Amino acid sequence: MKIQLNTDVNIDGTEALAAQVSATVEHALEHFAEHITRVEVHLSDENAGKSGQRDQRCMLEARLEGRQPLAVTDEAATIEQAVHGAAKKLARLLESTLGRLRDHREQTSGLPLSGTQPTWMRLTD
Repeated sequence: MKIQLNTDVNIDGTEALAAQVSATVEHALEHFAEHITRVEVHLSDENAGKSGQRDQRCMLEARLEGRQPLAVTDEAATIEQAVHGAAKKLARLLESTLGRLRDHREQTSGLPLSGTQPTWMRLTD
């Protein structure tokens, strides 16, 4: 899973910030890493340097193999809080999206759900 960091002109995209953001995103999404090819992180300061309650914005876009990208946004008082909030939102979205796909595949594949045997495989006395 590749993580690409993008910042607006009001945020200094230092190596330290990139490392911190990457660590947060990797930790939150490690369960889904095999399905994700790339995560784009977009950080912005909505008030252009003025202080505010929720002026730091993080948008995460996950690129999934063979699927449309998924995106979430979070605003918070600090960049760290916004990244953490967006990462949690993306993990929940991936869980529900990939869970629905898995459930759909099990229902349409004709294969038994785990722990059950189709009638034709059961031994009779």
